[in-house]
Amino acid sequence: MTPPGPAVPILAAGCVLWRRSPVDEGLEICLVHRPKYDDWSHPKGKLKRNEDALAGALREVEEETGHTCAPGPRLPTVHYVVRGRPKQVRYWAAECDGGTFTPNSEVDRLLWLPPAAARNRLTQPRDKDLVDAFLSALHFA
Repeated sequence: MTPPGPAVPILAAGCVLWRRSPVDEGLEICLVHRPKYDDWSHPKGKLKRNEDALAGALREVEEETGHTCAPGPRLPTVHYVVRGRPKQVRYWAAECDGGTFTPNSEVDRLLWLPPAAARNRLTQPRDKDLVDAFLSALHFA
């Protein structure tokens, strides 16, 4: 009997979704609240079979936030373990270009926050690091 090989990673993708504030033109980052996990994160989700990662990221942003977006630079890929299985999430910076949020069972709240406030609100340290990578990639730092 051969020992099991390494677990196949869960493939996911998402975006650090951003916009200019309608109030003062300052930079704002979109965060979503997932009631299942009671956490704040960037919009992301699992890829469908054979789905391109960028296409999946854009689809997940629209499904979770109700907004469409224009993709920008690639951000770091995040790796972590979920219930003993490796997960790999590819991210892009993406500028919001319209839409309306409607709460649903997967995402019940959405916030647009300045980068420092977004960084503080995010639940996972790995998501906080993405804010820094985003600011650097778009030369906002």
